[in-house]
Amino acid sequence: MFGKIVNFNVKQQEVEILFENGKGRISIVSELIIHVFSKLEENGKSKAIEEEVLWNTEFNAAMVGECLVISTAKVTIKVYEDFLVDFYHTNGGLLCRDYRGERKQRLVLSEELIELMAKEGHQLKNEVNNHKIQVLKELEGDEYFYGLGDKTGFLNKRGYDYEMWNTDDPTPQVDSYKALYKTIPFLITVKAHGVYGIFFDNTNRTYWDMGKESNDYFYFAADRGNLDYYFFAGEEMKDILKGYTALTGRVNRPQLWSLGYHQSRWGYETESDVRKLAKDLRDNHIPCDTIHLDIDYMEKYKVFTWNKVSYDAPKKMIQDLREEGFKIVTIIDPGVKAEEGYKVYDEGVEKDYFVKTPEGEIYVNQVWPGDSVYPDFGNEKVRQWWADNQKFLLNYGVRGVWNDMNEPASFQGEIPEDIIFSDEERKATHGEMHNVYGHFMSKATYEGLKKYDKRRPFVITRACYSGSQKYTTAWTGDNHSIWAHLQMAIPQLCNLGLSGMGFAGTDVGGFGSDTTAELLTRWVQVGCFSPLFRNHSNKGSFYQEPWQFGKKTMDIYRKYVELRYKLLPYFYDLFVEGEQSGLPVLRPLVLHYETDVRVRQCNDQFLVGESLLVAPVVMQGARNRMVYLPEGNWIDYWTGKEVEGARYIIADAPLEVCPLYVKEGSIIPNYPPQEYVGEKEITALILDIYQGDGGYTHYQDDGESFDYNEGVYNQYEFSITKEGIFTAELSHRGYEKLYSSFILKVNGKEREIPFEGRKLEIKLK
Repeated sequence: MFGKIVNFNVKQQEVEILFENGKGRISIVSELIIHVFSKLEENGKSKAIEEEVLWNTEFNAAMVGECLVISTAKVTIKVYEDFLVDFYHTNGGLLCRDYRGERKQRLVLSEELIELMAKEGHQLKNEVNNHKIQVLKELEGDEYFYGLGDKTGFLNKRGYDYEMWNTDDPTPQVDSYKALYKTIPFLITVKAHGVYGIFFDNTNRTYWDMGKESNDYFYFAADRGNLDYYFFAGEEMKDILKGYTALTGRVNRPQLWSLGYHQSRWGYETESDVRKLAKDLRDNHIPCDTIHLDIDYMEKYKVFTWNKVSYDAPKKMIQDLREEGFKIVTIIDPGVKAEEGYKVYDEGVEKDYFVKTPEGEIYVNQVWPGDSVYPDFGNEKVRQWWADNQKFLLNYGVRGVWNDMNEPASFQGEIPEDIIFSDEERKATHGEMHNVYGHFMSKATYEGLKKYDKRRPFVITRACYSGSQKYTTAWTGDNHSIWAHLQMAIPQLCNLGLSGMGFAGTDVGGFGSDTTAELLTRWVQVGCFSPLFRNHSNKGSFYQEPWQFGKKTMDIYRKYVELRYKLLPYFYDLFVEGEQSGLPVLRPLVLHYETDVRVRQCNDQFLVGESLLVAPVVMQGARNRMVYLPEGNWIDYWTGKEVEGARYIIADAPLEVCPLYVKEGSIIPNYPPQEYVGEKEITALILDIYQGDGGYTHYQDDGESFDYNEGVYNQYEFSITKEGIFTAELSHRGYEKLYSSFILKVNGKEREIPFEGRKLEIKLK
């Protein structure tokens, strides 16, 4: 396509390449990040990378024969004819090489066979379609693939193929599903002699095949847009994730209450339903901070309205619940009911804020309110208008907004790809903007809450694109109350974290279908350690609050919700760390032990930070399970027994036990029991100390404002040695509330040490 290299020109940190039949560009973003680009269509700016960054980097570029060689201190790029691009370590070792052959189909099906199989409902087709843009990369044979957002299947994506096209499909998703709710076209590859990442920044429908079509190559492709991808090199997976999130953004420090327990259902239909739920939670002593209201709170499902028939006095209800420690989060969909006299619709029509048909008419489809129109979120003025509409909810006392149906979903067939959307000032099509619709909706919501509430916004989304993590948390959409979806929750959340979306969760217990006491019990043992911890279920399914399943289930459920509240300061510290490093809270074992081949396909265990290893039971009826412990010594959280790592063990796991292990040398901050964040003023910080060599950084701020950006926080440094020497030091003081003491817990014994801001050093017995 491109032909031979004719010439090249270096302009600052960009190498412009003239080929016989086109132009390309290699940008040196940093010594580890390389941008490969060729303009094939008119396109807007990146939606994921809002501020293009080129870190000052020295590099060399020269022709060596017919090859253009570009070298930084950490990576060498070789560019050949037809814009084939290979990446090497500076020592000459191969990282990633473009495949030189043609795509080939592993199995060719005859039309007769396709027709025959269709009679029983089997949908078969020959799937090799060459795309306008396709990049084939060689497979050496030992690659493991991670990332790509919320896609179905197991942790390692080798052998899978997917489409990036945000899709609302509430049927029980299985491994063969090619598309789900999110588009995060970012892949991390681990192999024997290196690790790298690729981000294909194309918002159109894109295609990823990780060696399913051929054992010789993997590929990413699109039929529209530009050749536009970033290559990330590094020594380990953490470097790749740090580079990707440095470009696309990192999860912001959340409000502390949002890390507590959330209770939701479609539907708590009336004010009395909500008040009864709140009373039952407190009467049964299930700690809870947040109640979610699904579409029933609205008047005929019209956004930015309140159903005054079912809710007599919603503002007073929210105020009363706030006094009991509850925060209200309300759902909002993008579909605006097409109804004259309805303020939101009338304003949008008057200001030309809705997407249109190619003929210039407002496009109408159906969602929950019936005939509906779609805000054109690619237009900044529309986003500002949507942001201003958040005042309606905030004036009632709402504390967070839950964005749903923003793929965008539609009931009368998929929105045609030629419907006219905006890409800022330029006109674009639905095909180009579909995958970023939820991204822009979340951005508008975030900016509205930040402007009018002033506190750190709490936004949830179902659909998103790379970079959405700057604005929103996410959940994995309409899962089902089936064991397969509990099993899938772990690789989904791990891969979302490896895709930059580190604040995410699944609906505990499952949204669709009917849960059982055992399934709910095992699911809360995963949800307890998930960044977003929410129980949510579907109208028409069994009610899913824990007391619906009897005292035994409720007691176990309470145990794990209480454990979450105990670990809140640990979770909060991990979010602060993630702001700085891009690392997620919930992590696959491979992120910290990538050279250990035994963890590269570990689908049923995960880490919370580096210190906690969680091995939940995800098989019906199981009362013990095999657990792999990586190198080092680990301590059973429940028994205190020390276990040597780098081996498999059989763990007892009766229904009330989720196997949980702590890495030696860990220091885990705890809060005392509380039923909601802020119920008690915490003046003494509890520290669980597991002897060995280790250190820990803890942060203290007001848990809701942006004042920490101005230095209004305290930072504590703790350490422990094998000899039992514990130290505590205040490395930054900017927040008025200082802990008056530390309660040290070692081997089941407690010792309280007063603290006045000066360095402590004590010998533990």
